[in-house]
Amino acid sequence: MITEPQSLPAFARNATNLASAGLGAKPVFATDEFFAPLSRMLDDEPAVFYPGRFDDHGKWMDGWETRRRRGTGHDYAIVALAAAGRITGFDVDTSHFTGNYPAACSIEACRAPTGPDTGTEWTELLALTSLGPSAHHYFACQSEQNFTHVRLRIYPDGGVARLRIYGIGELDRVSASDRSIDLASALVGGKIVAFSNGHYGHDRLIAPGRGSNMGDGWETRRRREPGNDWIIVKLAARTIIDRIVVDTAHFKGNFPDACSVQAADLSTAGKDLEALVTASSMFWPEALSAKKLSADALHEFNGIMIGKIGAVTHVRLNIYPDGGVSRLKVFGKINEETNG
Repeated sequence: MITEPQSLPAFARNATNLASAGLGAKPVFATDEFFAPLSRMLDDEPAVFYPGRFDDHGKWMDGWETRRRRGTGHDYAIVALAAAGRITGFDVDTSHFTGNYPAACSIEACRAPTGPDTGTEWTELLALTSLGPSAHHYFACQSEQNFTHVRLRIYPDGGVARLRIYGIGELDRVSASDRSIDLASALVGGKIVAFSNGHYGHDRLIAPGRGSNMGDGWETRRRREPGNDWIIVKLAARTIIDRIVVDTAHFKGNFPDACSVQAADLSTAGKDLEALVTASSMFWPEALSAKKLSADALHEFNGIMIGKIGAVTHVRLNIYPDGGVSRLKVFGKINEETNG
């Protein structure tokens, strides 16, 4: 199960961690990885600490850790984001690094689809800022550009347990204009905006591919009262739905008995959108009427099963009464008719 701190800042709530290894983020370069490799810093699970674990280089630490510098300069690392996107903020997490955390950090970003090189221009998103021991350090970012890579500088050396780059994936409207794509995907800008319960996790519901285990999806607690659970996704673009996929991979004794999907066009809601979503969603028309689900299976709904409700911007997945869903995918085309 992937858990986050109880109180996330506004920029991180309902945003996507674009530095998630599970979504496809990759380590590109680090000046030093003597004590711990850069790849660990991108893990989705919270950092852990094993008091008695050592390896050939010393104490085993869950994160990226460089050796002690004995000269001038500082260490840095470059990470390829899971998808190009607009960055809304950062979490530089030094959990369990108590005497070996960096004194400060700064962060830059660039747009380099084929990878950065010596001629790449970097934009500073976080100026030199102090860090503390074993803590989450949240920093908001106001940039409106879309970036593909980030460069984390640490001063002068030390360890970072996790780096979270919160943001919104970029939808390439040109390449997607004439084909049906999954507009719920976090990698193109889909995002979860509300849910009834996410006790065992929820953010991986709109990740790419299929879930790797039962912790890789959305799962609610066991419901002990009337009603059903639900989750609302803002699509990356306004569209007419042509296919819906509900995947219960790895959910065998806890999959929902059934599901349905409601949808609505909230493109003109303006500043009242956030309040409108939850309040109005129970009255949205059905894009998919209630359908039975089965364990550990891919359920695809298309054709006459999809309701003719016109263009929509948001979908609400209802599960009856509770349980776990690995992935939700909502396919549709982007064109002038639905985005004019």
